[in-house]
Amino acid sequence: MATRTPAPPARERRRRWRDLPHRLDLRVAPYAFIAPFFVIFAAFSAYPLIFTFWVSLHRVELATMDRMEWLRLDNYTALWSDDRFWNALANTFTIGVISTVPQLLMALGLAHLLNYRLRGSAFFRVAALTPYATSVGAAALVFTMLFERDFGMINWGLGLFGFDNIDWESRKWPAQIAISCMVIWRWTGYNALLYLAAMQAIPRERYEAAAIDGASRWQQFLRVTVPGIRPTIVFTIVLSTIGATQLFGEPLIFGQGVNGITGGADNQYQTLGLLLYEEGWRNYQMGRAATVAWAMFLLLILLFVLHRVLRRVLSRRA
Repeated sequence: MATRTPAPPARERRRRWRDLPHRLDLRVAPYAFIAPFFVIFAAFSAYPLIFTFWVSLHRVELATMDRMEWLRLDNYTALWSDDRFWNALANTFTIGVISTVPQLLMALGLAHLLNYRLRGSAFFRVAALTPYATSVGAAALVFTMLFERDFGMINWGLGLFGFDNIDWESRKWPAQIAISCMVIWRWTGYNALLYLAAMQAIPRERYEAAAIDGASRWQQFLRVTVPGIRPTIVFTIVLSTIGATQLFGEPLIFGQGVNGITGGADNQYQTLGLLLYEEGWRNYQMGRAATVAWAMFLLLILLFVLHRVLRRVLSRRA
């Protein structure tokens, strides 16, 4: 016959009740501290992402969002065969390359200069960050006037060397170069400060040892500085890739009106962000706009996976 466990004494029960808040504090408090993040993430990130995917499986018009027609993956198959999507993807890639490569190289050189002890270095650091703090709309308007065909300062400067006026907005490569200049101007200083922070974390003993071994400044930069800030360089490449994929404000304002939405009369500089905007807020097809948004999301995931694979391959070879 099973023995029955005797009930705890009244003093023991009172002690357990007194210790209950303490036990709850140890077990529940960590989850309570991190709960706001998960609540905000679920409300503003997870739910919109899932709902956007649900919308992409339907035919939905902007004026009647409450009525959805189930299409399964028809929007994705239509997007795959849409020449505008591939044109926008190609434009996003070319503008991203034209803007990212010079931007990061200039940021690396600027950070290398700021890393030395210069007079007024704090002023130059703040000045480098000023373009990042400037409104996208204001910067795009200024650059639009600079690249204006008949009265722009860029064409005026080129005219001094005998060049004819360039129609920056209506031609493909000039338009993409002009948009890339906006991106370079806005983000070079920001990336330079990231590189500068990473450079200042490199121990000075490495430079002293390299100098004792007879390494020049250029050799110190290649053999000490660049390897020392390699994680930061990878981070800025990933950050710039995400920014290039989401490029929207600069080409929209550069087009000055209707052409800004379509990326020019021939879609010569329409990015994926502009294509999303055109489908949703000009053609009123929210299902197709959601499909473009998910295509951008899947593209970023693909780039992240390729980056991880490439990083593993390079680490194994090293």
